[in-house]
Amino acid sequence: MRKLVHVSDLHFGRIDADLPGPLADTIRHLDPDVLVVSGDLTQRARNHQFAAARAFLDSFAMPRVVVPGNHDIPLHNVFNRMLRPLEKYRRHIDEEVEPEYVDDEIAVFGVNTARSLTFKDGRISMAQLERLEARLSALPADLSRIIVTHHPLDLPSRHDAEDLVGRAPLAMKLFSTWRVDLLLAGHFHVSHAGDTTARYPDTRQAALVVQAGTATSTRGRGESNSFNYIEVEQGCIRVQRHEWESAKRAFVPQAVQSFARTAGNWSAESGAQAEESPGTKSSAP
Repeated sequence: MRKLVHVSDLHFGRIDADLPGPLADTIRHLDPDVLVVSGDLTQRARNHQFAAARAFLDSFAMPRVVVPGNHDIPLHNVFNRMLRPLEKYRRHIDEEVEPEYVDDEIAVFGVNTARSLTFKDGRISMAQLERLEARLSALPADLSRIIVTHHPLDLPSRHDAEDLVGRAPLAMKLFSTWRVDLLLAGHFHVSHAGDTTARYPDTRQAALVVQAGTATSTRGRGESNSFNYIEVEQGCIRVQRHEWESAKRAFVPQAVQSFARTAGNWSAESGAQAEESPGTKSSAP
């Protein structure tokens, strides 16, 4: 089994200052094998915001897979936006904008969906899909495969297709062919977990898509600040949201959502409670 913590939309530059400390303490307590950050580390891609985000990341010793989001591209500086969109991100966070983590159980591949020519929408290029196919095809068959993007490849049915990352259908065909298990994303500041069967019924194998809310931003869009704790095994994925409760000044674990692989799709299992999830007892600092 591998444990992941999935945080998104930190938005340093527009955060609730009470949250980064308890968030970091809770993540360290959970002690994941990999920390995943699915974009929008900053509010306006300014140097001091990237420096704050880097200091936050440097407080963790575990491996991490971090991808940029649309807010990590300069908005008002048109020259930098067009010609050097991720220069500050590369300088402060990581030169590699599509990092990976691979061990003997999981493979986690980051994909950069942030683009200069759109203010908020994302896109995957054909070149990126070709690189992904090369990476996925080289993996041992028994590894669980995980893709990390900022912009989502699937969302609940109430969202329009325009909300998805560009070329999402092509990407999903590729992911089905190479048996991708889990898609992690952010962007909308809304939590969600479900499989891709409804939107992509023609794919041979569905993936489980997990959205993270915003971990620290003041723009919660009706949701409390939160992040995801995820356990991955062959044929089984458990997702647990940790939600900020201001009265307790802590991120508190919620009920576990368990999914099992059945005939190429993911089916939800019922009955798991927060206290039954391994590794979550006393997780609030």
